[in-house]
Amino acid sequence: MSFQEELQQKVDHINSIIETYLPAEEGHQQVIFEAMNYSVRAGGKRLRPMLMEETYHMFGGNGDVIEPFMAAIEMIHTYSLVHDDLPAMDNDEYRRGKKTTHAVYGEAMGILAGDALLNYAYETAAKAFAKAPCDPAVARAFSVFATKAGVYGMVGGQVVDVASEKSDDCPITREKLDFIYRLKTGALIESSMMIGAILAGATDDEISCVEQIAAKLGLAFQIQDDVLDVTSTFEKLGKPIGSDEKNNKATYVTFEGLDKAVSDVERISKEAEQLLEGFGRDDAFLKSLFEYLIHREK
Repeated sequence: MSFQEELQQKVDHINSIIETYLPAEEGHQQVIFEAMNYSVRAGGKRLRPMLMEETYHMFGGNGDVIEPFMAAIEMIHTYSLVHDDLPAMDNDEYRRGKKTTHAVYGEAMGILAGDALLNYAYETAAKAFAKAPCDPAVARAFSVFATKAGVYGMVGGQVVDVASEKSDDCPITREKLDFIYRLKTGALIESSMMIGAILAGATDDEISCVEQIAAKLGLAFQIQDDVLDVTSTFEKLGKPIGSDEKNNKATYVTFEGLDKAVSDVERISKEAEQLLEGFGRDDAFLKSLFEYLIHREK
């Protein structure tokens, strides 16, 4: 089986898990369920739940306690995109080749759909407690999940990003850009891999190393996003290109130039791979996934 075939098989598997946790589209608030499900079903690489499950298996995990967290992390990621696309933020009407949630359901319902997915993600992750009621690792995983998604994680990075864009008194510096990338993009990737390791019973040192690997992967992933915003096309990317320049937004490419950005993606991802190899475990698919992510065209 080729890597692409295996990748698609895993995406299909993750989609089937996510579907079991999506709300039924019924009742007086049916429209919010429709907007939530539209947002989640819009597609994507399912990178975060995939990294979570692969890390879980790498450390010997083999139960279904991981599944609520897999669905929940994708809900968190999706809500962040729904809010990111809003007129008050990036004001994008297309994502993954489809109309964004607010473009279909209106701005107010776009806000509420994001709010609903955020809350529903915690409801979903909490279902792991019933699957392993005597396992303290579930509580530790839930704590990581909450922290990495909040003001000390993804939301915190977004706050600094927005504040720097909106104020001439608070410009983006290279140091601040690194901080934004570590939190805004890296935090959920760190959360995903750490939760996989925690639930599989990894040691504290192993979990700490996994966090370092994920941080490097997240940075490389975000720099590649910056590169694609300059070099890709709408047809390949599924969303408008050149939006960073249009919004006068400083990126890694702005500070370092395109050539260095491309080479840094390669360097940082290789550092992540070397740390991964240090575990001495069967991680062939994870290494291939790292390569795929940094060479992707969308």
